[in-house]
Amino acid sequence: MKQNMDSKRLHRACFTGHRPEKMNMSEREIKKLLRSVITKSIEEGYTTYISGMARGFDLWAADVVLEAKERNSDIHLICALPIKDFERMWPPAEQKHYRDILSKADYIKVVSEHYSRSCFQLRNMYMVDRAARVIAAYNGGAGGTLNTINYAKKNNVEVINILQGCK
Repeated sequence: MKQNMDSKRLHRACFTGHRPEKMNMSEREIKKLLRSVITKSIEEGYTTYISGMARGFDLWAADVVLEAKERNSDIHLICALPIKDFERMWPPAEQKHYRDILSKADYIKVVSEHYSRSCFQLRNMYMVDRAARVIAAYNGGAGGTLNTINYAKKNNVEVINILQGCK
């Protein structure tokens, strides 16, 4: 089983990034950068992508993966949720967007049964532990994105920050 999981991991990438209000670029600009790095990742053999489904970068990344999946049936989307219904306090349009993505996902994993202070970090660790690459949108500062990047680096998982050099 371990060997099978390791071989699957070689073809998986996950995402970590900021919420929309912390981004210094528009959704359109971020998606353009994502399309480029995901296209390159697909060319390098990455076929499965894991989104943590948070507002902003995670949802935008899932959108871009689903676009790629429409052109290539070998592409898969896994949605890793920190807890069930964690979107329930979001604005209605974002809840609809979230549920639309879930309806198109190949697999949905709810990482924690109940809310806890650590449920988001557990979700992030779940994703990194199953991926060989982390595609990030990190523009500085403390928080979950930095924690996920540090966890990936500690575990020798490649990190590509699409905002590197973008100010």
